[in-house]
This record gives sequence, C-alpha cells and structure tokens, in this order.
Amino acid sequence: RSPQGAGSGDGSPSSAAAETPSTEDFSLSLLDTNLPAEAETELRSFIAKRLTKGALFEGMGNVASVGLSIPENKIGCYYCRFQQENLLEMATLESGINAPEYVVCFLGGSEKEDTFRLELDKYIQSLKINLALEQKTLETYVNPYLRSWFENAICPIQRVVQLFQEKLAFLLHAALSYTPVEVKNADERTDKDISRFLAAASLQGLVQEGTMTSLCIAMTEEQHKSMIIDCSGPQPQLHNAGSNRFCEDWMHAFLNGAEGGNPFLFQQILENFKLKAIQDINNLKRFIRQAEMNHYALFKCYMFLKNCGSGDILLKIVKVEHAEMPEARNVVTVLEEFMRE
Repeated sequence: RSPQGAGSGDGSPSSAAAETPSTEDFSLSLLDTNLPAEAETELRSFIAKRLTKGALFEGMGNVASVGLSIPENKIGCYYCRFQQENLLEMATLESGINAPEYVVCFLGGSEKEDTFRLELDKYIQSLKINLALEQKTLETYVNPYLRSWFENAICPIQRVVQLFQEKLAFLLHAALSYTPVEVKNADERTDKDISRFLAAASLQGLVQEGTMTSLCIAMTEEQHKSMIIDCSGPQPQLHNAGSNRFCEDWMHAFLNGAEGGNPFLFQQILENFKLKAIQDINNLKRFIRQAEMNHYALFKCYMFLKNCGSGDILLKIVKVEHAEMPEARNVVTVLEEFMRE
C-alpha cells in the first residue's frame, strides 16, 4: 500500500481508481463521480474485484454489465486502467518508483458500449497524455473532459448523419473510394466529426495496406481531385462529389436509423456497410480468378459489376490489387471497356 492513495475520475458515469494492482494490497480512492453514493460504492466493489483478479490490463478497456442501485439496475460499464504517460516512463526507467494508477468508468444504457470500445480506448489515451495531478488541471481539464465522453466519443457519427441527410451518400462514396476530402468553413467539432466519419467508413485495415496507398495516390491524381465540403451555410455544400447506387441505398439505411436517434445503431449500420463492401470485393476477385480461364465467368463478372451498385469503386480496387498479375489485369481491362460502353 503506497502512502499517497491515487484516484480516478470519470465523466458522464462514474469512476474509481487503483494503485499497483499487482497484489491484493491496493487502495481505491474516488477522484470524481456523478453516481449516487450507494451506486458508487457498488461500482468500486466491482472494480476492486476485477483488480484483485488481475483482470485489468493497462490502457485496454473492457465492457461488462454491472448491477447498481439505480433505476436502470443492470447497465453497461466501460472501464479502463491506466497510468500517466510521463510517470509510466519514469517507472520503467526507475523500478523503485511506485506510480499511481487510475481506473476510469463510463456507464451507459447497455453493453453496447462494446461497439465503441476502440473509440473509448483512444479517448482514454488522450487523457493519459494530458493528465496531471494538480487540482487546477483536474478541475479545468480532466473533469470536463471525462464528463463529455458520450458527446465526444459516441455521438460524432450520429451528428454527421443528421448534418448531411441525403448528401451522406457522397460522404460514403468518398470514404469507400479513398477520395481526398477538404472541409472548409466548419467549426472544430464538425471538422473532427467529418474526419472521424470518413475514417470509420473507409476500408482501412480491411484491405491490403499497399492497395490503400495505391488507391489514395490514384484518387489524388484523378481529374476531379479532392471533394470539397463547404460548411458555411446551414446545410453543407459539396463540390466534385461522386456517388453510386450502393452508397445511396446505405444512405437511406442511415436516415431510417436516424428516426430512433440511437448512436449505437449508426455504428452498427456503418459496420454492416463496410462488411457488405468487403463481401462484394471478395466476390468480384473470385469471379476474376474464374474469368482468367472461362469466358462465361467474365460475363458473370460484368453482370456482377453492373448490378452490385458499386462497380465504379470495386473496379478501381481490383485494378490496383491486380496490377502485377498479367492474366487478372487483362480481365480487369476488358471489364473496364465493357463498363465504359
């Protein structure tokens, strides 16, 4: 047990903190919460049990259902253990230093927080870097930062859908096709929201890295250059924007989801959108392999591109991926000619 008990804070929900949970001998002291006292004690007990079992890894969030004495009873809890970045480095260099550790807890209506676990991990990472124990920093930066977790980490996709409405199809098309996007005359939050949406809707991490790089270069060199989003008016104005039937269909899925106003639903729709795009890419690649030896399969390729609603983007992706394969490249060239006609 270290003499200076450390604490942890959270914002919208509640939090508790821990010191060196390597053994059972640790203390939890409260830094900040907006939970009722009884529920806070129950949450502290839940976190203490997890720490005793060694179930919390530094910087990696977990999501669990927690029973608390509040009207909702069972609610989803995201919790993450971390140390200050600078103290973590010092503790590594000088093993004698016993750096305080923190646990932040965010509580929501259900375990759907798991949908946003990576976003919340990034949110905590930013806190790690900027956290200082001085009371001044705690009141001016840490507490407000934690209390705005839901607004900042969970709601950006929902805000973009509400802002763009039918024009969301153009944004989805830009994300899928790696078209560079320039945002003008937007406030800082809107600018960040749009960047976050584009990153979340792209296939980054789902297609080969070399393909992505080549696509980005190809799209930047194309005639239309960047898509411009002008946010000076109440509705964003788009220039050099492209779309297709696939993106328009998914735009309607987002707008239909907007009626319920559930941010977790938007994230799920976005994941399904990317999953369908990847399935279409894999189907097309399979048809192209068959078409190298079979003219009927070439016709199947063409019909698939024509009917999938996203032929323009899929063709660009497979063209980049098959650039070094002569037979497949010939198939793609023929498909390009058919699609042009």
